[in-house]
Amino acid sequence: MTSRPALKAPYEVQSRSAIRIGGLAVLASLSSFFYYVQRGEILMHGDATAHINIARRTIDSLTPGPLQLGTVWLPLPHVLMMPFIYSDKLWQSGVGGSIPSLVAYVLGVLGITRLVGGLLESDTRTRPGAHAGAWIAAFAYGANPNLIYMQSTALTEPLYLALFIWALTYCAEFMRALASNDQAHESSREIATTHTLRRCAYCVAAAEMTRYDGWFLAGTLGALVLATTLWRRNDRVLRGSALTFLAGIAALPTVWLIYNAAVYGNALDFANGPYSAKAIELRVAAPNPAFHNFSLGGLYFLKSAQITLAVGNWGRLWLAAAILATCAAWCVLRNRAAAILLLLWSPLLFYAYSISYGWVPLHVPMWWPHAVFNQRFGLELLPLFAVSAGLPVAIVAVWWRRAALSIAIAVAGVLIVVSYAFVLKDQPLCEVEAQRSWQMRSGLDSSVERVIKAVPPDSQFLMDIGEHVGILERLGIPLRRVVNSENHRPWKRPTDPEGIWERSLANPGAYVDYVIAFDGDLVDRGVNRTNLNLWTVIHSMGQPSAKIYETRRAMNQSR
Repeated sequence: MTSRPALKAPYEVQSRSAIRIGGLAVLASLSSFFYYVQRGEILMHGDATAHINIARRTIDSLTPGPLQLGTVWLPLPHVLMMPFIYSDKLWQSGVGGSIPSLVAYVLGVLGITRLVGGLLESDTRTRPGAHAGAWIAAFAYGANPNLIYMQSTALTEPLYLALFIWALTYCAEFMRALASNDQAHESSREIATTHTLRRCAYCVAAAEMTRYDGWFLAGTLGALVLATTLWRRNDRVLRGSALTFLAGIAALPTVWLIYNAAVYGNALDFANGPYSAKAIELRVAAPNPAFHNFSLGGLYFLKSAQITLAVGNWGRLWLAAAILATCAAWCVLRNRAAAILLLLWSPLLFYAYSISYGWVPLHVPMWWPHAVFNQRFGLELLPLFAVSAGLPVAIVAVWWRRAALSIAIAVAGVLIVVSYAFVLKDQPLCEVEAQRSWQMRSGLDSSVERVIKAVPPDSQFLMDIGEHVGILERLGIPLRRVVNSENHRPWKRPTDPEGIWERSLANPGAYVDYVIAFDGDLVDRGVNRTNLNLWTVIHSMGQPSAKIYETRRAMNQSR
């Protein structure tokens, strides 16, 4: 019987400090969540509504099943929402979509605590400040106003951040175990490296199925593990663990590519298909000042990250602190685990490329085009800034007398509080973006909702729900009463005349009572208007007009 490894992580999650931090994180998560629920702000962002309804349509649709997960967005967030949005009340309110984000927020705070505590406790010089450094880092991460708003919604950033943090935490523990020279516990060291590497693989695989950032993370961690283990040619156990790790993190992206190829006829449909970011950008033509300019894309991303932490140019202090903390850690923590700090910078490369070449523009209010768009991308550097706030607190005790530790704690705490207080005063930009997203849709959506409320409660609809599914959610209309483009069977090529979507477009009166068409959408372009009665036309400034038709079936029922 194999015993458990004697070599454990130096900063266990089950410690009293972690439990206290976790309790405070739960309190902060729930209190802020109820605050935003009371204000009606958890469903303001269009993407949050879309995520909830992707999960909902897998169980509530004319064609339910896993294929309703679609292609562009990765499936894990929607899978995690499914048990909660099964309830009509939790679906309609949006609460069911927020629950995974709330849990992820708490796990992210605990992960930052363990990551920083482990890095500092691994060195006898910084060990006296490990406790304080972990608390400061957890505070810098968990108290961020933008993250606190985001974790109350169904958006995917909180979940990805938690997985990103835990992947790096386990990778750091793997590197420390690998560097251990304790020959007396060689078997324990091997077991520890195997266990931590396996846990790291689980986190990376989950991150890969949450956001495409995870694919880049898998590449960087895979390269690090490969480079670290190649020279240990005589260690068969380690080489086997490394190969298993690499195979594990390669498996899920491969499965996703196969799924896209089999169902949509294009393995890269999520990247260049009709609903991809590229296709949407070509239709919307939003300005992208960093288009085909990698360095400028990196600058926009860094600016976005800075203004999630502080108002105006004060965010540069956080950036300077991150650079200094990285350099100081390399000078003091001279071990392989310090390489993890460089991985905290990796989102900069991913988003610089995505903004400049990946058709996902990012706007910040102080630079052209002076707007707020995709501001939440900047949160991807929050783990870096949080770690950079915690590490110097302990490093100060190495370079100066330990009495300076208390001063460092006080200075770091005050700077975080003041910085976040001004962000709250001006309103977190992630919340501002969500409010503007709702303001753009609210006029048209609210008008359509008022009209739909007047129809019989058991009516059937034909509608392209892509951008307006929130109408149905707020009204509590089950998706199984709506024929929509997601009922199309994409593997039937080139056409599917027997599909419910195509048959309803050709003869809507045989399947539905009302047809809702927005200018230029799939219904507007494809529906057969013969025998349809134009019931009303709804105009809203800056939005496409909505036309609502009665079919002959609805007209007969109203007589």
